[in-house]
Amino acid sequence: MFEVIGERINTSRKLVQAAVAERDVDYIIDDVKKQKKAGANFIDVNAGARIGHETEDMKWLLDTIQPIAAVPLTLDSPDPTVLEMAFKMVEKTPMINSISLEKERFDAMMPFLDGKECKIIALCMDDTGMPSSSDVILGRAKSLVQELNKIGIPTASIYVDPLVQPISVDSKKGVMVLDAVRSIKAEFPDVHITGGLSNISYGLPQRKVINRTFVSLMMVAGMDSAIIDPLDKKIMATIRTADMLLNHDDFCMNYLKGVRAGSISS
Repeated sequence: MFEVIGERINTSRKLVQAAVAERDVDYIIDDVKKQKKAGANFIDVNAGARIGHETEDMKWLLDTIQPIAAVPLTLDSPDPTVLEMAFKMVEKTPMINSISLEKERFDAMMPFLDGKECKIIALCMDDTGMPSSSDVILGRAKSLVQELNKIGIPTASIYVDPLVQPISVDSKKGVMVLDAVRSIKAEFPDVHITGGLSNISYGLPQRKVINRTFVSLMMVAGMDSAIIDPLDKKIMATIRTADMLLNHDDFCMNYLKGVRAGSISS
């Protein structure tokens, strides 16, 4: 089944930042409950936007969210110190967002991850910049999986992000990432594929239509997770329907549940 990582609890969003600054428990709880009801399998928690307050803000968010989340959390920070504190607070096995092959980030994250039971988002980025071909994406994915395996992270706990890029800049970027996903899944059948989808439509009109179409194509290629807004009913309906058509929904139960709930409609 496709896993949705709910992206809304991020202090880069103005309303969330205001709620965190004001310690507005009701706003955060309401948002998390809505994400869970809409079908989020993980709740991403990012407190990095208020410079100088990340540790205290992350702690407050976890104290607020954890009692009502009912799903695992994705701990989202580039700072291993913040992640170490957050990791000790969570009750369910968390997802860590994220590691990459960029030397500074890689060197900081590997000691933190060593020996931990967690899922990890692995970005196909290194110090040379964004990947320029499907072969480059595959090569970076191989390196990430191999290095994470060395410190005890099983392949099935790795969520590779192939880094979706805008087709408005280069119309081949969509095909490039689709080819890369197919190659990664052929090489590592147990690895997960995740990432943000909205970059594909950057700079184009009717972006949500593009995003919904693209997620279907990515699911056929092997994507089984995405970092999205689960309150976007149309993309959630697209994901649940595609899951059914790809034989990932036994007896169409999730699809039928969505239809009965009104979240899937024509």
